[in-house]
Amino acid sequence: MTSTAPEALHGQDAGDTPPGWPARMRRFGHVPRRTVSLRDRLVPPFTRPSDALWAVLRVPPNLALRLTRWSAWGGPLLVTLIAGLMRFTHLGSPKAVIFDETYYAKDAWALWHQGYEGNWPKGVDKKILLDPSSVPVPHDPGYVVHPPVGKWVIGFGEWLFGFNPFGWRFMVAVCGTLSILLLCRIGRRLFRSTFLGCLAGALLATDGLHFVMSRTALLDSVLMFFVVAGFGCLLLDRDWTRRRMAAALPVDDDGVLRPDAHVAETLRFGWRPWRIAAGVILGLSFATKWNGLYILAAFAVMSVLWDVGTRRTAGATRAWPAMLRRDLVPAFVSTIPVAFATYLVSWSGWLFTSNGYYRNWATTKGQGLGGSYTWLPDWLRSLWHYEYQVYEFNIHLDSGHTYQSNPWSWIVLGRPISFFYESPSPGRSGCPSDTTGKCAREVLAIGTPLLWWLACFALLYVLWRWFFRRDWRAGAIACGVAAGWAPWFLYQDRTIFYFYSVVFVPFLCLAVAMMLGAIIGPPGSNERRRTVGAVGAGVLVLLVFWNFIYFWPLYTGTSIPYSDWQHRMWLDTWI
Repeated sequence: MTSTAPEALHGQDAGDTPPGWPARMRRFGHVPRRTVSLRDRLVPPFTRPSDALWAVLRVPPNLALRLTRWSAWGGPLLVTLIAGLMRFTHLGSPKAVIFDETYYAKDAWALWHQGYEGNWPKGVDKKILLDPSSVPVPHDPGYVVHPPVGKWVIGFGEWLFGFNPFGWRFMVAVCGTLSILLLCRIGRRLFRSTFLGCLAGALLATDGLHFVMSRTALLDSVLMFFVVAGFGCLLLDRDWTRRRMAAALPVDDDGVLRPDAHVAETLRFGWRPWRIAAGVILGLSFATKWNGLYILAAFAVMSVLWDVGTRRTAGATRAWPAMLRRDLVPAFVSTIPVAFATYLVSWSGWLFTSNGYYRNWATTKGQGLGGSYTWLPDWLRSLWHYEYQVYEFNIHLDSGHTYQSNPWSWIVLGRPISFFYESPSPGRSGCPSDTTGKCAREVLAIGTPLLWWLACFALLYVLWRWFFRRDWRAGAIACGVAAGWAPWFLYQDRTIFYFYSVVFVPFLCLAVAMMLGAIIGPPGSNERRRTVGAVGAGVLVLLVFWNFIYFWPLYTGTSIPYSDWQHRMWLDTWI
């Protein structure tokens, strides 16, 4: 069994004399923090299962080595395979247009056929379900309030499999499944532990909100996928720069890496392809839903802070001025302009047509307007006007809704959302014929309760690790949660929904995995400590898995007796 790697611990290099007070405190039971070499602080090694574990399992050393190497990709792929099977099984059920699929499925279909969204007639959903070939794509442009990338992604599935529930949910299921693979690998790199990485992915695979959103053609799962991918690129960039710094630092006669203030403050990292890739991917998130812009800003700041930490670890005495001179401008150029260029390109379908909504605004209603900006191209002025109108709509959307919720309640599952509900009679829609009374058939967008309530404690642990232990991994997780959650507190008068929180669910799973790793115990703990910790963590994980299975009928729209449905309504606000 493995646990978290103590990369964030700022120990001393081998050979340095430990401070006197820890030695004096040992008589009272104090265990000093183990020292970590500079090389391991810059490029920490991955933890490996202990030899004692392989001995208990009677695995020969050579086979154990091969299994350890295989598990780096084999473990994440296995978790992803199981998660994918769950998400793609009966993906087209229920055969209905559920919740906001009524907007995005049709907009995606129109985008792939004519480059802009159409103005669909009311009541067309039933005709689409009966015979989509009989429903023409409307040529009149439709007013939409979200950028096009998420709809392009959804439309690709429709292009592959047709204008039907399976078709418009296919690519969302792909994004949801791939996000689990990404999180396994991200967790592995973040914690330097394949076990904890796969654990984070398994938790995400069994989260009810992520599962439901991966089977529903909404934009938020696409946004979540790009956010996780962008975070992964920045994590790879961090490792790349720290390896470069380690290669540039001097080595003494004993082969020990030594800090050097001059190298740490003057080294230029040069071409950073992973940071540019992050700029493109986070631009795609912004081009899916506008709240991706907040995440882009938060992650850009986080990556610059990582550069400060790299230079300080390498021995820089003036790490902040060094970052401002060497890193700030390249970081800005490789993320912010790249992201906005990606966003602009995402509107190509609208730009290359003459019939999109507001496409000709600058040459018709916008003539004479714009003041000193009339020299700009007409298409750019028209797009800017469109964006301003969408902004006005989004910030003033305050009409009441049955399932709206305050972001304060999201973390405790205060108000989930029913995407689909019907009460079939016995013998119909999967309702057992021997049922007394009607059944309940629902698709409820709610996280696995025990996982989310466990995440409340995990967030407190992460914040403690960040503030009091200066653990960069905890800070990165907290940044991911805050970037996806905190902006909604600025718009509490707006109509907002709990399912928006799917964008930071992966980071909640990382927080829980980190806390479970601490429960298992750090490397070097005695056997009793690790055994007790592993049992405790294992019980918590099994309870989460059981809870997901218990709520499975509500995630998949499976018909169950009404009394069974009532038993799953643990809180009055879930109804």
